[in-house]
Amino acid sequence: MTQFSYASLAPDFLSGKTSPSEFLETCLARIAANENVVRAFVTLDIESARRQAQDSTARWQAGQPLSAVDGMPVGVKDIIETVDMPTGQGSPLWENFESGRDSATVQALRDAGAIILGKTTTTEFASSPTFAETTNPHDPKRTPGGSSSGSTAAVGAGFVPLALGSQVVGSTLRPSSYCGCVGFKPSTGGINRSGSYDHLSHSCVGVIGTSLEDVWLSAKAIVTRVGGDPGYRGLTGPANLPGAQTPKRLIVLQTDGWKRITSGAHSAFEKVTEGLKEFGIELVDRHVDAEVDAFERMIEDVRSLSNIILSWENRWPTAGYLRKDAGKVHPITVARFNEAKTLTQSDYIAALEQRQALRDAFTIMIAKADSAITLAATGAAPQGLVSTGDPGFNIPASIIGAPALSLPLLSDEGMPLGLQVIGQRNEDAALFGLATWITEWSGAYGR
Repeated sequence: MTQFSYASLAPDFLSGKTSPSEFLETCLARIAANENVVRAFVTLDIESARRQAQDSTARWQAGQPLSAVDGMPVGVKDIIETVDMPTGQGSPLWENFESGRDSATVQALRDAGAIILGKTTTTEFASSPTFAETTNPHDPKRTPGGSSSGSTAAVGAGFVPLALGSQVVGSTLRPSSYCGCVGFKPSTGGINRSGSYDHLSHSCVGVIGTSLEDVWLSAKAIVTRVGGDPGYRGLTGPANLPGAQTPKRLIVLQTDGWKRITSGAHSAFEKVTEGLKEFGIELVDRHVDAEVDAFERMIEDVRSLSNIILSWENRWPTAGYLRKDAGKVHPITVARFNEAKTLTQSDYIAALEQRQALRDAFTIMIAKADSAITLAATGAAPQGLVSTGDPGFNIPASIIGAPALSLPLLSDEGMPLGLQVIGQRNEDAALFGLATWITEWSGAYGR
């Protein structure tokens, strides 16, 4: 699917050459043609969307849009509350549940004039058990990834230019890689996740789009209206997409995912790193820098560390779900809960201390470079719809709380593959500036 940027159409909206209503109809035509295969949505509100698009069209023609994303059709992951649609959390337990309110992100987007077109599929409780049969828009025999399955599939299919997801392990970056989207995982606390059922301590809102500009403008539209998580400073930076910033020094991280990388992904990543070196960018990895090697050793078993933290934190609400109706809870979730019951508070405290040590080490290391780069997935989206894929490349940024982007610049097996860039905590704008440069460089040099 050819990528299409909503923000780039602002001059045409103002001149009347086209309109948000026409843009919406293009999206709806794609949905009508392909949703029966992709199955990205659990709910659509087309008539309301058309009314809102007409209102947005009038504002643009009057030269008074509410924001740069006024009229933008948006998909919302079905763990995020919407006042006018159910929030099912990918579980039979919560089917047709309505909270009667909008989440902070949805409220902010509505205030900015964006159109909430529908709710997108998710795995059970935004974890790994699959509930919906969402397919990859580039190959219906492959997974779209998860847990933000429907959001990335909808963007990858061209149904919407933007969708909201979430990430606690790899739920935004990995499916964005598989579906060929720009996936943004902000710094921890960077975007207000109130009203989203992802209470875990390194969870965050994910913003998924067809372009860096749409993603940045949407994230800014949210934080300027509702801020970051309570107690956090929230995403900062310019109103418009940060300009391209040429890096001088990049850290190449392998992470746990490198052990399972496909040959095609390895070749694609190597081509990028060689090209960056030819351009004059200094690249350092564990083989030439002792500090990077020490950090790589620290994250060798980061998956186990993440599992301890998440398992302990998920004792609530899982125990309540099992009491309510254990037959409607996936066996994988039940097994994880039984493992969690063996953990103690001391285990959790020790894990938090280890996580803080990782964060401190990363802060020191990344301060000596412009960014870290790695892959966003071990390869192309796997065949089948049972597994959502390997999160090995995604856990580090999540547990560290650093901002990360998956850029749809690579390919493997003829499928999309994301290049992941990871920045310093609370320096999300700088990461976008670097990502803008990498995207422009990649296009210019055919990488």
